[in-house]
Amino acid sequence: METLKKRIEELKQKAQGLKGDGLRAEKIIKLAHDEFGSRVNFASSLGEEDQVITDMIAKMAPEIEIFTLDTLRLFPETYDLIEKTEKRYQMKFKIYYPDSQAMEDMVRTRGLNLFYESVENRKMCCGIRKVEPLKRALANVDCWMTGLRRAQAVTRTAVEMIEWDEVHGKIKINPLVDWTLEDVRKYIAENQVDISPLHARGFVSIGCAPCTRAIKPDEDIRAGRWWWETPESKECGLHVGMGKETQK
Repeated sequence: METLKKRIEELKQKAQGLKGDGLRAEKIIKLAHDEFGSRVNFASSLGEEDQVITDMIAKMAPEIEIFTLDTLRLFPETYDLIEKTEKRYQMKFKIYYPDSQAMEDMVRTRGLNLFYESVENRKMCCGIRKVEPLKRALANVDCWMTGLRRAQAVTRTAVEMIEWDEVHGKIKINPLVDWTLEDVRKYIAENQVDISPLHARGFVSIGCAPCTRAIKPDEDIRAGRWWWETPESKECGLHVGMGKETQK
């Protein structure tokens, strides 16, 4: 772990050399593959940012494994997009599912829609359906990539392009960290990237069906996720301590 931590500054210096390049995000992805090979993977939830990165991976480093977490409560449109994306890029998502016994115990004791009752219940559900499967997805890698952007939420303003994930003991790379939503959608249009039809219906951030709704024109882009909670609590636990690196 200490060796991995020490590599962060080296990676940051290499990334700095890509500044000013219009293809910087693509080259960050290529850099990740060059540095880690099969020891890096990419977590996709099939959102707009993730579809952009998937397109970049297909062009720059198709050997990178792309995985997704199937919570078993996703929208039908998300499952359709998985299949469509696999066919387009001639690839297969590595899909991780919740532990069946843990999920059955949770539903039996707290109910099927427990997440509406309290933040504690919601985080328990996210923990079983998403956080634990993520740990399995990251078990055999040194580095993982995400579609996080600083502008996505108040909880993500400190996210760095390359940072240390203290919780999982991995290097974390966020190629689109400084992109705006307009940047994302420009890339999608120019490269004809497939995205969920839910976006055209007002959905920006898409997660589990019971916990996601469309947003109004004047609402924050994360307003549709866990809309019954305050903005400061709107994380599922996949990205903990964002932007707070530990390099010592």
